[in-house]
Amino acid sequence: MQNVMRTLVQGGLLLLAAIVAQTATAEIRAYVGGTIIDGNGGTPIQNGVLVTDGTRIQAVGRARDVTIPEGAERIDVRGKYLLPGLMDANVHYFPWPSWTYIEFLARYEDRFEEIIEEGAQIALKYGVTSSFDSMGPLDDLVAVRDRINAGETKGSRLFVAGNIVGFRAVFTEPETIAAASTPFMDRINARFEINMGPELNWMSPERIYEEMTEYAQRVDFVKVGVTGDGEPINSEVGQRHILRFTPEQLRAMVRAVHEQGKIIQSHHGSAESLQVLVEAGFDMAQHCAHMSSSRVYQRTLDLMVEQGFYCGTQWAPLSDEDQARIRNRDFHGPDGPIGDPNVKYDLENAVLMLEAGIPHLMSTDTGTIDPDVSADWGPSGLGGLGGGASGVGEDHFLNMRAMLHRGMTPMQIVQAATRNVASVYRLLDDLGTLETGKIADVLILDANPLDDIENMRRISMVIQNGAPVDREALPLNPILTSEAARNPGPIRRH
Repeated sequence: MQNVMRTLVQGGLLLLAAIVAQTATAEIRAYVGGTIIDGNGGTPIQNGVLVTDGTRIQAVGRARDVTIPEGAERIDVRGKYLLPGLMDANVHYFPWPSWTYIEFLARYEDRFEEIIEEGAQIALKYGVTSSFDSMGPLDDLVAVRDRINAGETKGSRLFVAGNIVGFRAVFTEPETIAAASTPFMDRINARFEINMGPELNWMSPERIYEEMTEYAQRVDFVKVGVTGDGEPINSEVGQRHILRFTPEQLRAMVRAVHEQGKIIQSHHGSAESLQVLVEAGFDMAQHCAHMSSSRVYQRTLDLMVEQGFYCGTQWAPLSDEDQARIRNRDFHGPDGPIGDPNVKYDLENAVLMLEAGIPHLMSTDTGTIDPDVSADWGPSGLGGLGGGASGVGEDHFLNMRAMLHRGMTPMQIVQAATRNVASVYRLLDDLGTLETGKIADVLILDANPLDDIENMRRISMVIQNGAPVDREALPLNPILTSEAARNPGPIRRH
């Protein structure tokens, strides 16, 4: 186990090689007088000082304990609160559900990279300095990732997975297939799947190990569709409670990914599939508690704690009625009607996981939304969080409110959006907390988020790689958020 962990840590360091190699200014800045919430969960530092030296944090601590270098630019942040830059553990900057619409894909077939960059820049504007894109067109994501990490453009620092392994990426429904030409569908699907689509379901564990080894070398982490993601029996995406891979196939994937120093995570939809993937050695699960009409097993909770498993949230804020259910423990319990499509266990599962002490992650599923797609879905909209009326720039604030509704403390929420994400992705040596030697990603707020998590919206400054971000300039090239797209008139030209 120690060898596996050592390999994973080494892999995490490799992910940051491009970042560390960035050309950084040598300007030394000292942020003086603020309250520092360093992400480790301890008592905040009053009257603190944080010194950045180019890309890294040179010193952090109480004013009386930190020597500010001569010639440093002093920035007065009295009355403000300094946190690590936020980290979103699950985004789609090439936006779902927009990619399921043929007119969106046809209109922007040659602009995938620009749309991804727009999403990453909006996220940075609102304090998300690092993002983990878990499904999208791999080559386009890699191109944007490399430009951001090289300092050639602005944006939330990207780590990418490409396709959800095993999924037919885009064209799955008969009505969309009938409306698009075969060459167009083939081009689009190929950009997502990179030979990691449904054909893997047919392969032996040995062959899957070989394919996954090659794929893991191209990505920063791997996400697997352990179950499907829908109801129709004949859907190529598959039913959300049906395993797409055998336990032997999943273990082969885990072994291949871990040997490449990467982490492996899941998309799953049932209590049984969660048990199987945890047993197989997965590191984390997205939308962990979302298991529809099945209740998480106690033995799964115990195993998750034992193995140091992490859970993504993808939670939306709760109604007053659902918050009352939590306070009153108004749950179905272990003897409830399993498999009844009218009975949902997602809320109960979330509470059970939190009470078990399983670490959680800010994990939104967010991206931009094409205005036509947003209008098509109606006034409730569709963004991340499983359908919240929101998108990138808003989803992570709603996700934090949702965590509070389910019983997490403000400090736990801060850690879910910083330290926990860095920890599960094996990046804690460089990101996730405000400590000497780490990359200088800092969020400065005008009010205390530990008093009210809504204060996370009160952004004074975003610092990435030691440099203040010009938030007003982002996004640099609006596309889906442009005035021409949002208000097209009789003809939409953009």
